[in-house]
Amino acid sequence: MTSPSRRLQTKPVITCLKTFLISYSLIFWFTGVILLAVGVWGKVSLEAYLSLATEESTNAPYVLIGTGAIIVIFGLFGCFATCRGSPWMLKLYAMFLTLVFFAELVAGISGFLFRHEIKGTLEKTYKNAVQTYNSTSPQSKAVDTIQTNLQCCGVKSYTDWASTEYFREHGIPMSCCNRTSNCTPDVLKDMDKAAAEVYSTGCFSLLTNVMESNLGIIAGISFGIAFFQLIGIFLACCLSRTITNNQYEMV
Repeated sequence: MTSPSRRLQTKPVITCLKTFLISYSLIFWFTGVILLAVGVWGKVSLEAYLSLATEESTNAPYVLIGTGAIIVIFGLFGCFATCRGSPWMLKLYAMFLTLVFFAELVAGISGFLFRHEIKGTLEKTYKNAVQTYNSTSPQSKAVDTIQTNLQCCGVKSYTDWASTEYFREHGIPMSCCNRTSNCTPDVLKDMDKAAAEVYSTGCFSLLTNVMESNLGIIAGISFGIAFFQLIGIFLACCLSRTITNNQYEMV
């Protein structure tokens, strides 16, 4: 058992560590809210782009939403464990932060690498989506979303639609029409007439720029939050060890 004087000397140290760890846990909780927001934003804003990049619907936004929700819960747990001064709770909190650190580090590296490899994948899948366009499939709806939002048409230009089955039956998709156009079925079936009515810029270059920049943002956030966990791991371990070594008990 430690002497009363030793315990009195230890109290300010533990109080200081608890203050820092509670502050950290609140910030950690806030990073969970940020991840939730990024996940929702990715689901709403990048759904069409990611579905084309992976050739199927992606679960990446749901992973971010789930991770954010777990971090919010454990951020509150960290505050509770710190207030209680329970060594085993603090060790559990440190273990969780370690798992989050490695998970987000892997996610950040994967996002960074995917950002540089996406151009080849997108070119293949977007060309295929244009060639098999039918206006109703998920990939076709993704093409429409991209052409409308990015104000572009085709892969490299609107003339890419000339070789598609859809063009022979219906003409260029309505999603290619510019805002001041007078698109009619007859115009969209004639490449010469459509030239003045549809977007002249191809989608591929714009699409890769959007994907690379947004994936870069997500990767950067993942890296930043991952290394932020090291502070919490250090504080939790220090507080747990100090309480254990000095047999300090919260009353």
